Amino acid sequence: MSDIKTLGEFIVDNQHDFPHASGELSSLLGSIKLAAKIVNREINKAGLVDITGAAGVENIQGEVQQKLDVYANNKFKAALAARDQVCGVASEEEDDLVAFTNENNLNAKYVVLMDPLDGSSNIDVNVSVGTIFSIYRRVSPVGTPATKADFLQPGNRQVAAGYIIYGSSTMLVYSTGNGVHGFTYDPSLGVFCLSHESLQIPTDGKIYSINEGNYIRFPNGVKKYIKYCQENVPEDNRPYTSRYIGSLVSDFHRNLLKGGIYLYPSTASHPQGKLRLLYECNPMAFLIEQAGGKASDGRRRILDIEPTELHQRVPFFVGSSEMVDKVEAFLEQYPDRV
Repeated sequence: MSDIKTLGEFIVDNQHDFPHASGELSSLLGSIKLAAKIVNREINKAGLVDITGAAGVENIQGEVQQKLDVYANNKFKAALAARDQVCGVASEEEDDLVAFTNENNLNAKYVVLMDPLDGSSNIDVNVSVGTIFSIYRRVSPVGTPATKADFLQPGNRQVAAGYIIYGSSTMLVYSTGNGVHGFTYDPSLGVFCLSHESLQIPTDGKIYSINEGNYIRFPNGVKKYIKYCQENVPEDNRPYTSRYIGSLVSDFHRNLLKGGIYLYPSTASHPQGKLRLLYECNPMAFLIEQAGGKASDGRRRILDIEPTELHQRVPFFVGSSEMVDKVEAFLEQYPDRV
């Protein structure tokens, strides 16, 4: 059996992949890793303690916060604030950016954007959920509080991004712009171990992931693409398969490993889309491109979109490059709603 390599060892061995830092990435990811372990522990005992269900308040999106949303947000925020590498965070669960004012944090070089618990409504029914994170080098002067400009950067300026999936096993998947690597958590040792090195998504696939319950509200091009997936029979005579979990991390992770496409288009009720550009779409787009795939809003590369607000929404099509190309072609051919 080959030697086990931990996440910390892998980062040190590949420190040259993070040209702006000297030890900072290891420390920053260490804080994310620590918070992930704590959140993982709570998720695994969610049915035994009073941490499931709604918290009784709404976030800035107008969505009802789950108790674990609040818990995960607080744990990741505290873990990032405790290190000297992060000057501020932006989160799905926060109305505005959170600037850390400790002197060491003021001198930090990085900001983190995050969705602390993606798909949290699945917790109550024991379905996989996840955490998404994105790391940028700050643009404001070091020594001053973080500003909105530090967060409103296009995705092509990300220095690292990743996600944690809490499922049958817990995995941390990340990239610093030199490939995508996955680490599986070993609870007996308390460490993340390298299990998926240099992940590459197949250029084409047979899985499409979309909430078809909203079909009537989809753009015409998306409807045509769904019909194409349902009616098209590839060479091996096996039709396309619909798989939708309702957690971006979970659906993305499956498609990354097997080949496929995740679609969250605009709808009549959400004409700008529903997923958030900065802490959902950008990090996943960064990862998928590093894995050889593609991410688009239907006509533009996600990573080239200039953000204008923290909670900006966009349509999102991500996965195997040939499948995303096909969706874009349908959207161009059938531009009008029906």
